[in-house]
Amino acid sequence: MRFLEPSLISLDVEAKDAEEAIRAAGRLLVDSGAAKNSYIEAMLASYREKGPYFVLAPRIALPHAKAEDGVNEASVSFVRLKQPIEFGHAHNDPVELVFALGSSSSEEHITLLRKLTTLLNNPANVEAMKQAATPDEVSALLAKAEA
Repeated sequence: MRFLEPSLISLDVEAKDAEEAIRAAGRLLVDSGAAKNSYIEAMLASYREKGPYFVLAPRIALPHAKAEDGVNEASVSFVRLKQPIEFGHAHNDPVELVFALGSSSSEEHITLLRKLTTLLNNPANVEAMKQAATPDEVSALLAKAEA
C-alpha cells in the first residue's frame, strides 16, 4: 500500500480543466507502477458519466474508479493545483487538492479512505497541504498526523 509518498505527490500543477487535473493525479499512480493507463481513462469515464460526485469537501476531489480498471497496488496520489478549477460541484467548487485513489479490493478502499479522511478532517492538515513547498513536506505532515 502506497499512501502519499513523495513520488506520488505533485505540487502547483497547471491544469485547464477537471479532466486535466484527474489525468495529472492518475499519471502519478501510473508512473509509480501502482496503476495502468486504463485506470486514468476509467476515472475520466466515471467523471463524464456520473459528474463530480467525488468532490467530497470544499476544494477537495477524490477521483477513483474500480479496481478491475487497472489498479496494480493500493495507492493514493496527491496533486495540488496551481489555480483552483471548477469540477461542476454545486457546493464544493473550485477544487484545489486532488487525491487519486486506487485500490484493488473493497477492504483496501476503506483503509485508504479512512487514512485520507483522518488526515483531511483536520483543517490544519489541509492548510499545511496547501502551503507545503515540497512533496517531502507533505510526506512529513502525513507522518506527523499518523503519530
